[in-house]
Amino acid sequence: MENPAADDRLEVVLALLDASRSRHGRARLAAEGILPAVLRCLSSSPALLLLPRLCITVNLCCERPNQDAFLEAGGLDRIASVLLSGHQISAEILQAVLQVLGNVASAGEAHKAAVWARFFPIWFREIAAMRNPAVCNSLCKVLNTCCSATGGRRRLGELCEEGRGLPILLDIVNTMSPSCHKEICLYFLLGKACIKDIYFNLVFQRLSSVNTLDGSFGANFTYKLFTKEQVFLLRLLSYHLIAWPDVLDIISSYFALGVLQLLKEAYSVVDASSQSISAGLTDDLAINVLWCSFYILRDICSWKDHSSSASEDPADSLLSAGLLQLLLRYLRELEPPNIVKNHAMQTSTDSKVCPYKGFRRDVVSVLCNFLHGRKQVQDEIRKQDGIPLLLKQCVVDDCDQSLRQWGSLSIRYLLEGNLENQYKVAELEQKEPVITPEIARMGLRVEIDQESQCPKMVKAYQEQEDDPCQYYANGQLTYVTRLDS
Repeated sequence: MENPAADDRLEVVLALLDASRSRHGRARLAAEGILPAVLRCLSSSPALLLLPRLCITVNLCCERPNQDAFLEAGGLDRIASVLLSGHQISAEILQAVLQVLGNVASAGEAHKAAVWARFFPIWFREIAAMRNPAVCNSLCKVLNTCCSATGGRRRLGELCEEGRGLPILLDIVNTMSPSCHKEICLYFLLGKACIKDIYFNLVFQRLSSVNTLDGSFGANFTYKLFTKEQVFLLRLLSYHLIAWPDVLDIISSYFALGVLQLLKEAYSVVDASSQSISAGLTDDLAINVLWCSFYILRDICSWKDHSSSASEDPADSLLSAGLLQLLLRYLRELEPPNIVKNHAMQTSTDSKVCPYKGFRRDVVSVLCNFLHGRKQVQDEIRKQDGIPLLLKQCVVDDCDQSLRQWGSLSIRYLLEGNLENQYKVAELEQKEPVITPEIARMGLRVEIDQESQCPKMVKAYQEQEDDPCQYYANGQLTYVTRLDS
């Protein structure tokens, strides 16, 4: 009796497809040897039957026995024959092919290695070059699966190797960027390459329209131009840090230092005399890179790997590389917050305006997370005379209402468990005026709350005022992520 899988009647193929959708049906089809028969028919299938037969294969390869049977039946070569069959290969067919490969690769290391050996880099590169978002999403699933678990890092290195796999990764980012397609496997794949491993600088540079690097791909590269694709990559990595911090067992120092260098370069490019009216993304790519870099650094500084106390803290690399000095310099160069400037008799003509709305808040927010639980950062701020500067940020700024909360929380973290810093603030409290002449002219002063030991700004004629840190404790500060109150 002829195997029904070889029957070219559409109704027969559709009946097999329907049966493959249930676990019971898949078990029956496996017992009847349907999978090898379907695979043998793929290359000679009429166009009308090719997609249903591929979908049958996808469904059958959801389970381990069929995944093994797929390899034993030469399934990888059969699938490759579809790409060589002469049919017009639609996006739907490519998606089905990639879904088969993804299901098979999920079975284990031997299956991942087999898929990789057969389709990387030539076929994956051909598929990525089609620049179809749906197809690229399916391709990301295969690549992410193959670059996981045992052997995954070696394959990831091959994927990020120039002249071999890197064009695949770049085509995917370039395809997803214009319409801002961001699928979960794209996050995970680029997270592996850029956040957890050493390839951020290389990928970011190769997304540039102009080669502006020194060619070393280290932390000392320089940029003069940025692209939308680079901004897309930064936004994607930033969201990965926020949405899936628990899957990150490591944040590479290469990534942290690369983003720090981007921050420096973007700041040097931004025209500080023209303030963006937007608090988010703008048409100015340098401002967008600057904004994204702050957000990434803020989340890097708040990251903790609870699975291992021996894990390297990327914030240590940032401290050694001068992040703290850079942030304090940015604050010192800025003109005072508006509420201070409006009451000041005069301000320095050398002061800079914020390059975009929320810039001051972003600087302070990185400092805040940098301070949390890190005594060395607490001490360095005191040694660099940064405490008075940080106290100045504990004001209500009409340009950014959250500045006061960020500043107040920063002071709280500055003082936690640090007697030297507490004594320093106590000394400041005894001086007149406490923070700056401008603050004193406003009728404000700083005092230490007797219960919380947190500095707070109060009116000079008012004895009690709500502790500004309570804005965070009450859940009203929505910008802080993953920090204990």
